[in-house]
Amino acid sequence: MILTEQAWLRPDGCKGIRNQLLVVYLVECAHHVAREIVFPFRHRGVQLAGFGGCYPNEYSFKMLRALCTHANVGAVLLVSLGCESFDRKHLREAIAASGRPVHTLVIQQTGGTRRTIAEGTAWVETTLAALAEVPRKTMRLDELIVGTVCGGSDATSGITANPGIGRAFDRLVAERATCIFEETGELIGCEQIMLKRAVNAELGEILRASVEKAAKYYTIMGHGSFAPGNAEGGLSTLEEKSMGAYCKSGDAPISGLIKPGDVPRGGGLYLLDVVPDGPPRFGFPNINDNAEIAELIACGSHLILFSTGRGSVVGSAISPVLKVCANPETYRNLSEDMDVDAGRILEGRGTLAEVGQEIFEHCLRVARGGATASEQLGHQEFVLTYKSFEPIGPACHPTYQ
Repeated sequence: MILTEQAWLRPDGCKGIRNQLLVVYLVECAHHVAREIVFPFRHRGVQLAGFGGCYPNEYSFKMLRALCTHANVGAVLLVSLGCESFDRKHLREAIAASGRPVHTLVIQQTGGTRRTIAEGTAWVETTLAALAEVPRKTMRLDELIVGTVCGGSDATSGITANPGIGRAFDRLVAERATCIFEETGELIGCEQIMLKRAVNAELGEILRASVEKAAKYYTIMGHGSFAPGNAEGGLSTLEEKSMGAYCKSGDAPISGLIKPGDVPRGGGLYLLDVVPDGPPRFGFPNINDNAEIAELIACGSHLILFSTGRGSVVGSAISPVLKVCANPETYRNLSEDMDVDAGRILEGRGTLAEVGQEIFEHCLRVARGGATASEQLGHQEFVLTYKSFEPIGPACHPTYQ
């Protein structure tokens, strides 16, 4: 199926549904300067992302490399203080190797805040003119990557929005698109069900191990993926929340397991393992929903399906976030922030099949340039923290060995 005739073709061959210029700070000390550069262009496709830490971390480097070379990104401005430990040289080289325009500003060398902002603003203005000339290309549906995450879940999430997304995922996978679900910490109790959907037994054991790792990690931390807000919304246990979260994956076979920054090499359904490997070193696996959104985007997601029962207003830099609201009362209260009223199922105003079809059609609309509610409201949240992962092995991609 032809998705759009107007995808942006990148020099490395990938195709984007947005044409963003990304300004990236490489330490918190450069955050303000980067934000000031972005501000005048915030309605012109210029977005802000970055890493606040000073201590070097392989995960943060891999994440920023993947995000800066994402299909939706056409050019990158790196903003460094100068004395942080982040490897700005190799990040710039990786971006340049992808064929994207890239420029680095080092505040300590440029002459301080005002001069760096002025130089960065001038570079962005010039580069935006060049991005307007990026060639457009036909993009098929089987080239689309869609991620999903839930936030602010309540007792309605597993009944309406999550299974609705699962239906949309089944449609997308049937068209050979790539779909990614995650939250291994919210799949605890679903291991036996999930592994039966793996394309082979070895992958099934890998899927089970990823959930067991999450359970062990949370036990050590004394923290689980079950917040007071979930209980206030009517969820009784982590197992109940897990079953609801699991519904987002639909019914298609699971083709593989990936970790943040790994881009699937073909269509199908993939589980993203977001819980760090090894003993806990850096605290909670994800400090908020946007950390998970960033990881889904780093895995190539052109757009994100976000399920919420209690209500969330966040969007994201780089890829559009499409909100699917599970609770009809929440939808009425936050309608301007929502894209799909899945809660109408509970009131007899629609069926699960109809909601799944609507979500699927919204994916096509957004991929063809239609704005999500969060985009219209200017949401561009982003967060990147410290983590540690071991590389995946060939058994995690069994269909491509």
